[in-house]
Amino acid sequence: MTVAALGALLERPMHPYELAKVLAESGVPVNRGSLYDTIDALARAGWVIPLKSERAGVRPKRTPYQITEDGQAELVDRLDEQLRTPRNEYPEFLSAVSHIGVLGKRRAAAALQERVTRLADRIDELARQLHDALNSARVPRLFVIEAEYALAMLRAERQWISGTIRDINDGGLAWPSTKERH
Repeated sequence: MTVAALGALLERPMHPYELAKVLAESGVPVNRGSLYDTIDALARAGWVIPLKSERAGVRPKRTPYQITEDGQAELVDRLDEQLRTPRNEYPEFLSAVSHIGVLGKRRAAAALQERVTRLADRIDELARQLHDALNSARVPRLFVIEAEYALAMLRAERQWISGTIRDINDGGLAWPSTKERH
């Protein structure tokens, strides 16, 4: 959350409510309570500073935060480390795959096939958005490189799942002899 928050604040100062919205829109899961804790920790570290509180209409006063030079340096250091060092990142899907035998062959293949279909839809949509950004909107490629990476990962996942479905269906993947679950 630290890198995501500092990165967003690099764009412009924001109050935590706005920051949560920006992060959520970019795909970062946000728990507002932990975001406020993160902002407090960033302020204690000297990586962000509060600006003058502002009020819009009848809304409560909100305090925007601005990234500091130390915060920018910390962001650079953390990003550099994250890009250099591969880590084992375990998404929910990996956990589900590790227990796929519980479903039985037929149900596992059906579930994976549905995921392939949903991935194809996401791939098509992301590819369209990326194409539009690069061609219609003339956005520099550097500003959408994370979308290129996401698209490559989705395509790789779809390819792996399709191969796994073939292995399930043709017997190339050994399956425990258990009763099929429906």
